[in-house]
Amino acid sequence: MDEIAGNHDLPLDMNEIVGSHDLLLVTLDTLRYDVAEELMAAGRLPTLERALPGGRWERRHSPGSFTYAAHAAILAGFLPTPVAPGPHPRLFAAAFHGSETTVARTWMFDEPNLPEGLAGAGYHTICIGGVGFFNKRTPLGSTLPGMFAESHWEQSFGVTSPTSFEAQIECAERAVAGAAGPVFLFVNVSALHQPNWFHLPEGIRERGDGRAGHAAALEYVDRHIGRLFAAMSARRPGFAIVCSDHGTAYGEDGHTGHRIGHEVVWTVPYGEFTMNRGEWR
Repeated sequence: MDEIAGNHDLPLDMNEIVGSHDLLLVTLDTLRYDVAEELMAAGRLPTLERALPGGRWERRHSPGSFTYAAHAAILAGFLPTPVAPGPHPRLFAAAFHGSETTVARTWMFDEPNLPEGLAGAGYHTICIGGVGFFNKRTPLGSTLPGMFAESHWEQSFGVTSPTSFEAQIECAERAVAGAAGPVFLFVNVSALHQPNWFHLPEGIRERGDGRAGHAAALEYVDRHIGRLFAAMSARRPGFAIVCSDHGTAYGEDGHTGHRIGHEVVWTVPYGEFTMNRGEWR
């Protein structure tokens, strides 16, 4: 069946996007849906409001409750799932007999993961890591970056840096500018992850990590993310996915952190959109 009825049908034929567009996947690590939606509704995310269809996040469910599990799924083509009853067609899918979410508009690949599939289609694949699962300091921290032809991580990209996203963007801009053909750029943004208290105004930093610091970190990301969109639409049209890999708890029902089956962990914001060449100058 080519099309699945509902509000989440594939609006684009990904077979037309792949090959003609540069591709951008941004995971805002640990970003909670409720915080993202509150800031968007309050007009505190002007760049993302401009980018996302209708200026709104889509509410979805994560494929995993912590970074490694969620990204292993996402980088195999299992993006966060719409919350409405499915099945829901997927943008990208590995060849898999009997799949109920692969339709004619899905871009399919034979390789074991999306970066290698896109490399086989002529893309230069770039990973800009953020949290520890991308730091390449251990075999585990090298597994996800190892899917890409080019990968980068340094301390300034990590969770303890107040300027992590700016450092990641500078690296991404250099990497994209040096690529000859179409690019698939993946950026794991660490700024939302604990610790995030240093994004708060100095007078309230003593309160430590929490929803306020989480929100302040997202506003910080919004101030700079337009540079990524500009880089990925400078040479040809771009297609972007911006989403969270999972949420995190700040005391709800006694829980703190993630890798737990709580609503604030499983529910994530998601957005996808195309960019015309030069639109984000």
